[in-house]
Amino acid sequence: MSPTSYALGLDYGTNSVRCLIIDAQSGQEAASAVALYAHGQQGIVSNPKIPDLARQHPEDYLKGAVDSVKKALILAAENNAQFHPDQILGIGIDATGSTPMPIDKNGHSLVRQPQFADEPAAMAWLWKDHTASEEAQKLTAAASEDKPEYLEKCGGNYSSEWFWAKLWRCAQSNPEVVAAAYSWIEISDWIPAVLTGKEQNPVRNICAAGHKALYNTDWGGYPEEAFLGALHPELARIRRSLDDAIVQPIHEPAGHLSPSWASKLGLKPGTPIATGALDAHMGAVGCGIKQGTMVKIMGTSTCDIIVAPQIQELPFIPGLCGIVSESVLPGHHGLEAGQSAVGDLFGWWVDTILGDSAHTHASLTDEAILLKPGESGLLALDWNNGNRCLLCDPQLTGLILGQTIQTSPSEIYRALIEATAFGARMILEQMARHGIPVNKVIACGGLAEQNPMLMQIYADITHCEILISGSNQTCALGGVIAGSVVGGIYPDIMTAQSHLTSTKSMSYKPNRASRIVYDCLFNLYRQLHDSFGAQSNPNPSMRGVMKELLLIRQKERI
Repeated sequence: MSPTSYALGLDYGTNSVRCLIIDAQSGQEAASAVALYAHGQQGIVSNPKIPDLARQHPEDYLKGAVDSVKKALILAAENNAQFHPDQILGIGIDATGSTPMPIDKNGHSLVRQPQFADEPAAMAWLWKDHTASEEAQKLTAAASEDKPEYLEKCGGNYSSEWFWAKLWRCAQSNPEVVAAAYSWIEISDWIPAVLTGKEQNPVRNICAAGHKALYNTDWGGYPEEAFLGALHPELARIRRSLDDAIVQPIHEPAGHLSPSWASKLGLKPGTPIATGALDAHMGAVGCGIKQGTMVKIMGTSTCDIIVAPQIQELPFIPGLCGIVSESVLPGHHGLEAGQSAVGDLFGWWVDTILGDSAHTHASLTDEAILLKPGESGLLALDWNNGNRCLLCDPQLTGLILGQTIQTSPSEIYRALIEATAFGARMILEQMARHGIPVNKVIACGGLAEQNPMLMQIYADITHCEILISGSNQTCALGGVIAGSVVGGIYPDIMTAQSHLTSTKSMSYKPNRASRIVYDCLFNLYRQLHDSFGAQSNPNPSMRGVMKELLLIRQKERI
């Protein structure tokens, strides 16, 4: 391997795209750069009258690629006079998921058509768009009756965040958009297709197809046309557009950088580009995931990724987001879980509710760290963006119990952090109950890097030692790893991981005294969790409270 071999990763997040260039031999960062999305608020196109709507403009993705790559190349040259862009031998790409988008026959976004230029339905439907909750429920009910095997691979519930539910919602609310679309595509597939000039014949990644669109070789690929057509005729038509789709994992190339895009980016034409993946799964690769390890990608939401050998027969695990072969590592099942509101939840409290300069994340943390577990008398449910796992219900809402006149902002701040940790423990215990033990947790993302108090609380509540990834850009690093494999720098993903991933020297170990109190609080959390959200709730009158409030809200906002 040449000492001047580099690989590049592009990480498309909720608010921006990041470019990372790594010296593939030393593992040292050559440069990184971020480009913010221009449309909407912090890159998200929303509608105050439809709180669950969250879309993104596809032009932001393309401009973001140009801006971030060019910035990174300039920085790499400034940091190393010997650097040259031609030394970048491979590219890997990830994106938020599920973020599907309608496209025409040429693979172009519909927003390029004048009649849809400002139409949110023609844009990319961001992962946090929950407008399709009704459709998701109906799809789950239909599959439960006719195709239960579909649900066994996604925890028993199809989510409003995912591919077919969003397409169905669009068919109901914006039929003209669906009628104009030849197909729909995940952003993690569209970006590689654009960069390789293969928009008309895009490669689909097994990660998004399996975890979000019910793709599985057990039933011949995507769901049967007849099943989807019974839900809505347009679903069947879009399904037909996927008949010849190539679906593959990240260690296989999606194509090679086209001359036109090589010129735009300042890279060498023909550079191999890896098949895309969802950001959390690529982040797990960038953390060095292996059997027995859970990777927690902690940001606005949290995604939990685990792998198990492909030869292992896995049981049905209720509430899981998905089990998909080779969605993370070759030769392994990829298991996904997660929570919809983590950083978003803390941000809501600090920025929206408190909203003053006297209360910052730092100041609240300084006060909250002085509190003992249980001292505030507060207990919260972390469902302000709905529940992703284990209840899989976007219509559940948040709760703070135990408030008094004396309750302080920092006490609530800590209670919200604790609530997300309790939600994390629910997921870990569900895995253990179904024969998927976790003996190591690696955390990454802004929260893991920036808030030691939060990570100690997570260790105390989950009873797990938590390590922190050596890289603070693990999703982009996962892209680098995939790029290094398709670029021929390393023979396989695991070898590349062994050279390019690490953990920090320090870790967070459970505190015994805190664990005792938190075990008591967790039992109470579980009671609230089951009372307000579980299908098996022994007190069904409580389960409907949050839904009734949403119905009243919807009626009064019309």
